[in-house]
Amino acid sequence: MKKVLFSLMVAGSLIFTASAAEKVRWPVWFAFNDIQDIDMVGLRLNLFEGECEQVTGMDLGFIGRSQYYNGIQINFLVNSVEDRLAGWQIGLGYNEAGTCDPFSMQVGLWNQTQSLCGIQCGLVNLADYSTGFQVGLINRSEGINGYQVGLINVIRGSRVPFMPIINFGF
Repeated sequence: MKKVLFSLMVAGSLIFTASAAEKVRWPVWFAFNDIQDIDMVGLRLNLFEGECEQVTGMDLGFIGRSQYYNGIQINFLVNSVEDRLAGWQIGLGYNEAGTCDPFSMQVGLWNQTQSLCGIQCGLVNLADYSTGFQVGLINRSEGINGYQVGLINVIRGSRVPFMPIINFGF
């Protein structure tokens, strides 16, 4: 009886270990238009698009999407993080994130986030709430604790909601 119970415990632990190992990919994942419920640790190469649950490391390619991101995301067209970004998004196109942790950065033509704690640099920068800097042609924030530098600077929750060249809120 003890041998049977021991065998069942060993078999069960092997099954749980195998399923956990399938959930994490590392050190390199080549994403060929993949949408998978995995966590990526290391380098994700997106050929054309890659989407997964969480990425920790570096993301290179055309379109990169994830729920959570920790690291540097460099994609030509789209960098998208639905929930929390702790790192940098750099691209020629569109960058979006739900919440950006401190010292986060978005650099691209169009940058958008709900909550920014860092820097946005692009033609259009949009943030619901911002702590830090927005540098671009058009900058818009509902509320800001920092500076906006650009042609059009809008802080909707400010006593001075529009200022050209430079605007700030504290």
